[in-house]
Order: sequence, then C-alpha cells, then structure tokens
Amino acid sequence: MVEAGDIIPGDGEIVVGVASVNESAITGESAPVIRESGGDRSAVTGGTMVLSDWIVVRITANPGETFLDRMISMVEGAKRQKTPNEIALDILLAGLTIIFLFATATLLPFSIFSVTVAGQGSPVTIVVLVSLLVCLIPTTIGGLLSAIGIAGMDRLIQANVIAMSGRAVEAAGDVDVLLLDKTGTITLGNRQATAFITAPGVDAQTLADAAQLSSLPDETPEGRSIVVLAKEKYGLRERDIQALGAKFIPFSAHTRMSGVDMEGREVRKGAPDAVEDYVKGKGGDFPVDIKAVVEEVASAGATPLVVSEGNRVLGVIRLGDIVKGGIKERFAELRKMGISTVMITGDNPLTAAAIAAEAGVDDFLAQATPETKLQLIRKYQTGGRLVAMTGDGTNDAPALAQADVAVAMNTGTQAAKEAGNMVDLDSNPTKLIEIVEIGKQLLMTRGTLTTFSIANDVAKYFAILPAAFIVIYPQLAALNVMGLSTPHSAILSAVIFNALIIIALIPLALRGVSYRPLGAAVVLRNNLLIYGLGGLIVPFIGIKLIDLIITFLNLA
Repeated sequence: MVEAGDIIPGDGEIVVGVASVNESAITGESAPVIRESGGDRSAVTGGTMVLSDWIVVRITANPGETFLDRMISMVEGAKRQKTPNEIALDILLAGLTIIFLFATATLLPFSIFSVTVAGQGSPVTIVVLVSLLVCLIPTTIGGLLSAIGIAGMDRLIQANVIAMSGRAVEAAGDVDVLLLDKTGTITLGNRQATAFITAPGVDAQTLADAAQLSSLPDETPEGRSIVVLAKEKYGLRERDIQALGAKFIPFSAHTRMSGVDMEGREVRKGAPDAVEDYVKGKGGDFPVDIKAVVEEVASAGATPLVVSEGNRVLGVIRLGDIVKGGIKERFAELRKMGISTVMITGDNPLTAAAIAAEAGVDDFLAQATPETKLQLIRKYQTGGRLVAMTGDGTNDAPALAQADVAVAMNTGTQAAKEAGNMVDLDSNPTKLIEIVEIGKQLLMTRGTLTTFSIANDVAKYFAILPAAFIVIYPQLAALNVMGLSTPHSAILSAVIFNALIIIALIPLALRGVSYRPLGAAVVLRNNLLIYGLGGLIVPFIGIKLIDLIITFLNLA
C-alpha cells in the first residue's frame, strides 16, 4: 500500500485504488497524472510519488530490470567523445615530439660521420642533444596546458558554474547545439495560476473569491499560486479560516476535485469533466462558452481548472508553465553565436509547442523519454556536431552523461549533478552563453600560446645548431645572427630562456586572451601577427640578453 506523500518502491501495477501521481522525476512532465487499477493507466514506476489518495501496487519488475536500472545502464554506457580541437592538439603535440625526437637522435651519428669525413672537431655531446630536444619539443604549451584548463575552471567559478574538468570548459568553446529540458530548466518547474476567466454573467471578483477559498488548504505549488494570484490581482487577503467556519474538501483522485463548504456555500474546483458532472448532478448546466474556454486553454498547452458554486459554473483558472524571465532574449544571443537550441520534454506536443514558441527555442522534442533524449544526442554527435545539454531531473541523467558539455541545474537531482560535467549554481539554462564564451577564450588562449611556442623553436635553431656544429663546419658561424659568445653560452642561454618563458607566460595562461565575436579569418590573422611574429622576435632578444649575463658572470 502506497499512501499520499509516499514514494512508489518499484515498477509494478495498481491492483486496488486510484491516486494522483507525480512522475516528473521520470518523465519530466510537470503535471501530475491519474493512475488507477484496471485498464491502461495501472502501470506505475519506482521512484515516483503519490500525491493524493492511496493505491495497492503489485511489484512486477524483476531485480535489475526496473526502469531506474535501465537508466543506470544507459548512464554507464554513455561516453563523451573527444572534441576536434582536443584531437588536433594531441596530434600536433605528439607529431612535433616524434619529429624532433627523431631529428635529435639522428644528429649524433651524423656528427660522428661528419667528424670522420672532415677530419676535425668532435662529435656533438649528449648534453647538447638533450638541450636541443628540450628546447625544440613543445615544452612551452605542454607545461601551460594545465594552467590554461585550471584558469578556465576558475573563470567559470566566477560565473557561478562548477566545472569538473578543464576538458569540459574546452568542449564548451566548440558547442553548436544546445538541448534543454523544459521543466525546471526553461520553466520554473511547477505550473502556476496565470489568469481567471469568468463565465457569462459572473463578476471577476466573485470567481477570484471562490477560487481562493477552495485553494486555501491546498499546499501544492499550484494551489498556492491561485491564492497569490487572487491576492495580487483582486486584493483578497488576510482571511481567517477559523472564523469562516469552513469545511475543506481535499483533492481526491476519485473525484478529481477539491473545494470548501461554508455558510450554505459549496465551492468546487477541479478537472472540467469532473466539475461538469458535479454541476449537472445538482441540476445545473455547463455553459457552452466555458467548454470553448477549456478547449482554448488546453490547446495552448495550459491546464484548465473549472470553479463552480452549487449548480453554477463561475469560470476557469488557467494553470500554465512559467517561462523564466529574459530567456527568449538569451536564446537569441545563442543563435547569433551559431548555437541552435532544442527543447526536450515529456509533455504532450501541444504544451511543448506553446512553451517552445514562448521561450524562443529553434526546435523541440515532445513526449521524450530518457532513451529518446540519449538517441537524439548521439544522432547529433554522429553528424559531427558538439552537443551541450542542460537538465535537472533524474530522467535527464543518461543524456547528460552522453553530452559533450553537460550542465546540471543546482536545483536538480543528485543523479543529474553526478552525470553532468558542470553544475550551474544559479540554475539558469542560458548560462551557457557565458560558458561558451569562456570555452572559446580557453581555446583562443591555447591557440595563441601554441603559435608562440612553435615560433619560438625557429629562434632556438639559430642559437643551438650553430653552437653544436660550428667546430665541424665553421661555415655555420654565419647562422649565429645573435652574435652569441660561445657554443656553451649559446646552449645554456637557450635552455634558460626555454624555462623562463614558461614562467613568463603563466599570467597570460591564467588571465586568458580576450574573446570577441570576430570571424575566424580575423582571429587567425591577429593570432599570427601578435603571437606568431612575437614568438619569433622575443627569443632572439631574450636569448641574447641571457648570453650577455652568462658571459659577464663567466658562467659558461
């Protein structure tokens, strides 16, 4: 037996009773559903909550085969792919390392052969070869990668987002599709009263008074919102329940109504068909105009509740999902950044379409299950796109585990937070704008430092290679354009500069290169002019200065 407020312990079917069940943790649909024995509405899922009445459930799922077990399996089977930038950098660093390792290793036999042929000088030493390898392999960018990643995570912290790794921040810079869960992410999470629509001949104050009276004992978010709407719009406040002598009728899944009896008044509030039967049972009529209003509200994706007093229908309360403020403008900004937005929800297509239009998303997927969310992400990824996902429910966990950038809302479940690689402490789905900007800044910072590091190697050639082979080939003195004092001072200066430049670049790695929404061609041009040309000039100046100091102090 599962009573109001209890969690259904496992997947099964109802054998006795009827109840209102909150399935939002599983389906993502905000409105509760009626589950009853017999027919096609008897199945219940473990982890959902009974809101009213009681039911007797027969557990039918075997251990390890429940809905939650399947979700756990999907989470464990999800795997994030490497981003194109990450793959490109791995290939670049590995390639440069292999090339320079091979080149350095062949210099020793080449120098021995040269000494034999020339009949003068001595082979290059192991110390020189090691120095050359250390200076030429991408030690600068390799040493700064961790600092760049940590700095990106720190900038996210300042934006109130916790990132689990620098890799997650990096992936954010390449995102081009954003999937958003509706309930609790785009909307506030619970449906709220947004309007009172009166029946013909009924005063709005009368409808608001009856709606508030029937909702006073209702502690659900929907009930509280009705009380607040009547208070704010019609000034109905400070009611003394005891003095009214009211007898409240709680909501029941059997009647699908709630209400209040007081001083000869019988006020009821509930599902349209339930109130229609109630009114007709008392000899009243259900107005055609109210039926039209009910259909209009439902077709717009909202939930209509009909209010009656005795055998008279007073009007309709419109319950709707409240889209978070400013979200439409933020989605427009994402669109300008080349990121398309897709809303995914367990709600019906009508509700989904209405919320999608109000929120301004590019597309939506209705009646989405955890499996369909996961399949949608994999479909985008198979097409070569990088996907970001924001969500807050347990039903979002598999999709969050698969997405390249998975931002869990802080107000969400623990399962969602553990599946994601970021947690937004403000629970703002459009925070992805800041996340993407920081990710792009991280990618630009890494790109500029990689350019600077590779350009550095050119200058180091002019310092070390002439010093290594000048004894064998005196003609190489022409390449000593820096005018370095001795071969030993040249090698020592290059090694010292190689170590110092990493330290000097740490502030830039931590601060990051400023991100501006410019075209790729402009960014590449600026990068080559500033950091490519700078990477060529700075080593010539730095190595020469270190050589002068070493020579002055007679250290080599």
